[in-house]
Amino acid sequence: MTMKSLIERNGTKGEQPGTAEQPESAGIYEMNKTLEELLQYPYWIIDILPSQVPAGSPGQYFAVEKYFLQGKRLRKIKQKHINLVLKLNCYRDISIDEQAAINPSPEWIADEMRKRFLYIMTGESMILSEPDDTHLTVFNPDPQLLELIRQIASGEGLFVWKPDI
Repeated sequence: MTMKSLIERNGTKGEQPGTAEQPESAGIYEMNKTLEELLQYPYWIIDILPSQVPAGSPGQYFAVEKYFLQGKRLRKIKQKHINLVLKLNCYRDISIDEQAAINPSPEWIADEMRKRFLYIMTGESMILSEPDDTHLTVFNPDPQLLELIRQIASGEGLFVWKPDI
């Protein structure tokens, strides 16, 4: 289900989750199907590192990752993720998970990103956010979206790269 079809069906824009007309169970099924399909599409990583660390790297990736996953350091990284999503929302409509509401409040988005796993939908693309990780994953971005994400990420001190599969 696309943003446009959600808006057309519900006539909602800018409402908080729970205040818009809730989708019927068929609508939720369509959204879940779309989520599952999007997970099969090409993806890019938004990360604190400029590229994928090669297997067998002589560095100490896991020790460094553990360092960044602790306390204030992780909160600072998550704030960069939140900033990226909110800045992206200035240019693109977003919805969260299977919620029918389009463009929930910035405060709600930030709170949810800090506490739980989220599917952030924008058009035919999705950003996967986890509260306890140093990266975001972007599935199926169109070229314009990918360029916009690269620009915003750069401003936040983050990098966008395609993993070696």
